[in-house]
Amino acid sequence: MSPHPLHNILFLDIETVSQHRTFEEVPDEWKALWRHKAEILLKDKQPVSLEDVEKIYERSAIYAEFGKIICISCGIVSGPPSDRKLTLKSFSGDDEKALLAGFADLLRKWAPDHSKYLCAHNGREFDFPYLCRRMVIHGMNIPAVLNMSGRKPWEVQHIDTMELWKFGEYRSFVGLNLLAHTLGIPTPKDDIDGSQVGNVYWVQGDLPRIVTYCQKDVITVAQVYLRMHGESLIRDENIELK
Repeated sequence: MSPHPLHNILFLDIETVSQHRTFEEVPDEWKALWRHKAEILLKDKQPVSLEDVEKIYERSAIYAEFGKIICISCGIVSGPPSDRKLTLKSFSGDDEKALLAGFADLLRKWAPDHSKYLCAHNGREFDFPYLCRRMVIHGMNIPAVLNMSGRKPWEVQHIDTMELWKFGEYRSFVGLNLLAHTLGIPTPKDDIDGSQVGNVYWVQGDLPRIVTYCQKDVITVAQVYLRMHGESLIRDENIELK
């Protein structure tokens, strides 16, 4: 059984891309900074050539200093165990500050006190800090439920399904798709994966496709959390967009 009321948990996922379509479009001062970052990432390959730096530029999407968020999807579970529902909402677009502002407004209205929780897969290492960093970069105040700075471990309102699966063991990393399959949770047959998001956004210009992919990850995170706590899963027909 979940230690927290399910309606007090916001399941979420974010999708990120590089701030520029190609390395050539990066301002000169940022090119130098990315080259330094690339040299660290390619520390096993020395010397690092300009071609190497350009080739791994798409990896800049996972670093808040060099990437940006193009979609935040979230969902809330409601209803009795026999008829649970998952309501989804997404914030997406080219204007990162606008979508962050919309999400921050939702968090402040939904979590005015300390009774609510955020849940994501690998959220403590990626989603939560990435959101905070990008908000700071845009000069925004971080909603209390998201900001864990200065809090004691037992005060943090973040749940991470990957951490739950570790059961105290810190060496392993398990992807969401693998964990879902391991737990016997049906996962959507996606036409893209995380490594293709940058191409779909910058080359194909198909943001709705990315939003759909992001929403499917939120569904899977929620189902994994329910499964790990012995709760009944949500039927496909009970998943709705707000």
